[in-house]
Amino acid sequence: MKVHETRSQAHQSEEKKVTRKQKAESKSQDSSSPKKAKTEEGTGPEDGKSMADIRAEFEKFCKTITDHLSVKQMREILEANGQYSAGDDDAVVLRCEDIMFFGPLENCPICGGKLECAGDSYHCIGDYSEWSSCIYSTREPSRRDESLKLPKSVESTPISDLIKKRGDTKKSRPRRELSAPTKPFDGMMISLAGRLTRTHQYWKSEIEKQGGKVNNSVTGVACLVVSPAERDRGGSSKVAEAVEKGVPVVREAWLSDSIKKEKAQPLDAYDIASDIAVEGKGIPLDKMDPSAEALETIRSELEVFGKRGVHRDTKMQDEGARILEKDGLLYNCALSVCNQKNNLNDFCIMQLIMSPENHLHMYYRKGKIGDSLRADDKLEERENVDDAIKEFARLFEELTGNEFESWEREKKIQKKHHKFFPIDIDDGLEVRHGALGLRQLGAAAAHSKLDPHVANFMKVLCSQEIYRYALMELGHDSPEIPIGMLTDLHLRRCEETILQFVEKVKTMKETGQAAEGVWYEFSQKWFTLLPSTRPFTFRDYADLAEHAASAYETVRDINVASRIIEDMSGSTLDDPLFERYKKLGCTVSPLEKESDDYKMIVNYLEKTYEPVRVGDVSYGASVENIFAIELSACPSIDEIKKLPNKVLLWCGTRSSNLLRHLQKGFLPSVCSLPVSGYMFGRAIVCSDAAAEAARYGFTAIDRPEGFLLLAVASLGKEIREFPTPPEDTLDLEEKKIGVKGLGRKKTDEKEHFVWKDDIKVPCGKLIPSEHKDSVLEYNEYAVYDPQQVSIRYLVAVKFDEQGVVYDAAEPEQ
Repeated sequence: MKVHETRSQAHQSEEKKVTRKQKAESKSQDSSSPKKAKTEEGTGPEDGKSMADIRAEFEKFCKTITDHLSVKQMREILEANGQYSAGDDDAVVLRCEDIMFFGPLENCPICGGKLECAGDSYHCIGDYSEWSSCIYSTREPSRRDESLKLPKSVESTPISDLIKKRGDTKKSRPRRELSAPTKPFDGMMISLAGRLTRTHQYWKSEIEKQGGKVNNSVTGVACLVVSPAERDRGGSSKVAEAVEKGVPVVREAWLSDSIKKEKAQPLDAYDIASDIAVEGKGIPLDKMDPSAEALETIRSELEVFGKRGVHRDTKMQDEGARILEKDGLLYNCALSVCNQKNNLNDFCIMQLIMSPENHLHMYYRKGKIGDSLRADDKLEERENVDDAIKEFARLFEELTGNEFESWEREKKIQKKHHKFFPIDIDDGLEVRHGALGLRQLGAAAAHSKLDPHVANFMKVLCSQEIYRYALMELGHDSPEIPIGMLTDLHLRRCEETILQFVEKVKTMKETGQAAEGVWYEFSQKWFTLLPSTRPFTFRDYADLAEHAASAYETVRDINVASRIIEDMSGSTLDDPLFERYKKLGCTVSPLEKESDDYKMIVNYLEKTYEPVRVGDVSYGASVENIFAIELSACPSIDEIKKLPNKVLLWCGTRSSNLLRHLQKGFLPSVCSLPVSGYMFGRAIVCSDAAAEAARYGFTAIDRPEGFLLLAVASLGKEIREFPTPPEDTLDLEEKKIGVKGLGRKKTDEKEHFVWKDDIKVPCGKLIPSEHKDSVLEYNEYAVYDPQQVSIRYLVAVKFDEQGVVYDAAEPEQ
C-alpha cells in the first residue's frame, strides 16, 4: 500500500508548484565547494567563468524554473527528452534542473538504460539482464548534442524562451562539477583479530579502498573487529587489551554494512557484548555474525521440507495433512530472487494443503531470506478446489512471469526481470530436519551392532549438526529453503551456470564497470539459484572457487547425504545407524593402533602437517582414529596395483561431504580456475602434504573434529609437471594425463619410501622447493579418471589450538 500511495502522490495536479523544501534541497544539492574556484577551459562562450560563477548561474536558473513549472510539467520535459521520469517529486525536480542547464543525458553505455542524477553521481536505473540490475555509475556522464525538446504545456509558459536559449546546442554547455563522495572509513584506523568470515588480507584491502587503514595493535584505533566466538572462549589478549583501553569491540558485520551503505555505521549497534544472546531478539541471520548465526540455527527448529512436505509453520504436518496433487500436478513451490542493488534477497513459499478431513488450505509465506520473523505468513481455508488451483496458478505467474503448469509438467521456465525463480525441490526430507540430534544419535550408537568406533563415526555422519554447520558456513542456511533437497535438474542448472561464467570470464574483453557488471550479474543469478543469507558480489577467481565451485560441490554432496539418511526423526528401526551404513555399499574397519599401517599413517601426517592458521591462532592436528575403507564405487587395491605410478596421497573434505565420497567415490572438480584445488580443471586433486588437505578438513574453532582421506592414485604412464596453472586443461582432461603441480614447499625426497609392493609414499618433512613463485604452497596431484583413484583410509583428527594458556579459575570467595 505504501508504494501505491507514493506513486499516487507523485502524480498530483498539473498546477502543483515546487515547494520551499524542494527549492532548498535543490540548492543544497549543488552548494558551492569550499575549495578555491578554478577557471575552466574549453567551455566555449562560458570561457572565463569560474565554477563558482557557473554554480551561481545554475542556482538562479533553478529558482526561476521551479517558480514557474509544476512537477508534472517537469516530468513531461524529462519524457520528451528520453530521460528517466519516474520516482518521487524531489528526484524529478533535481533531474529536470540538471538536463535543462547541462543538457540531456545519453543512455547507459553498458546496458542502454536511462541514467538518473543521484546526489554525487549518475546511476543507471536499467537492467543488465533478466537476472540483475545494471550497476553503472559515473560522475561525468555523456550528454546528447541536441537542443532541449519542450512539451506543449511548457511552450506556453513565460520562461519557455529562457529554457530554449539555455538548451540551444549552439551555446556550449558547462560541465557540472560534483562534490567528491566521502568514503566510509576516511581517516579511521581499524584493528582485526581472530577468525573472520573473510581473510584479514581481504578486509585490509577493502578497508584501505574505503579510505581507512589497518593497525596490528589496538593502540589508537577507532575499533577492534572480531568474531563473537572470541568472547565465548574468553577473548584473546587483543580483545582484553581493547576492553581495558576502552576501544570499541565490534562484530564483522560493521565492516560489510558500512561499505554497503557507504557510511560508517554506529559502533554501538555492533558491540560484541550485545551480539551473543540472540535468542528472542529476532535479529535477521544476515545481520548476525556467522558464529552467533551458527548458535541460532543449531538451536532453532528448522522449517525445511521436501517436495511433498507440509510447511512446519502451518502446524498441519502432525495432523496427517498432505500437499494437494491433482492431474499429475503437485501444488508446492519454493521461489527465490536476489538483486542486491534493489535490496532484494527474498523467498516465497506456496502450498495447497489438504487436511485428513479433506479441507483445503492455501499457505503463502513471503519475506527476506534469513528474516523469517518478519515474513508475510497466511494460511487460508478454501472451499472450492478449482478456485484454489486457479489462485495458486495466478500467484505463481504474478511472482515468476511464467505459467505454473508448464513449469510443473515440463520444467519450462524463463527468468523475467525483477521476478522470482523456482527452486526445484525433490521428494524426501533434508538432512537438517531428517537427521538426528546428538542425544538421539548417542543412544542409537550405544545399541548398534556396528563396531563401537564405526558406530560413533556413523553417528557423526548422520548428525543434523554437521550439515547445518556446513550450510551456515556457506551462507546457505535459510530455514525456509531446503537447499539439501534439490533436484538433479536444479543442481545441473547451478553447475552449468558456473561453467558458462568461468568460460565467459576467461575470454572477457570488458574492463572497468563493464567487467564489474558481468561479475555482478553472475552474483545475482547465483544467489537466486542457491539462496543465501549473505549474498555478495563475486570479484575474483578466489571468490568463485570458495563461494561458488566449492559451495556447489558441498550442496551437491549434502543432497546425496539427504537421500542416504532420509527421515531418521521418526525411525522405528532397531538399528538406524546400521541401516544407513548398509546403504553406503562400503566397509569401514578401525585399524589397530599397534599395526604397521596405523603407525605409517601417523608418521605421514606428522611429517607433512603444518598448523592451520586462522587469524592470529594456529591449530595442530592429532589422530583420534584411523579406518580402513573398501568402496564398491572405487577400484580395489588389487586393481590399482596393476596401474603405473601409484602414490598414496592426502585428500581433505568437509564432514558433510563424506557420505557421498563413501557411497560414490571422488568426483572431479566442477570447473577449471587458476587457484588451488581447481587449477588443473575437472580433476580429482590430492596432495602429498597433510597440511594442504587439512585446509579443507578443518571445521571450526568450536568443532575441533575433522576427517582427512588417504587415497592411492595412479598418475598414469605420462606425468606432466606445472609450476604455474596451465592455460588449457581440456587436453589434460581428454587424454587423462596425470599432473603434478609444483608448490613452494615439498616433502623431503630422502624420506620417501615404497609401501605394499610399489605404492610410493611421499612422506618427508616439508622443506622449501625451488619453485618460490608458484601459486601453490604445497604440491598437488591431479587425476582425471575416477577409476585411477581408490580411497583407502579415513583419518579422524582433532584440531588443537596451539600456544594458548588458559588462566585457572579463581576460587569463589
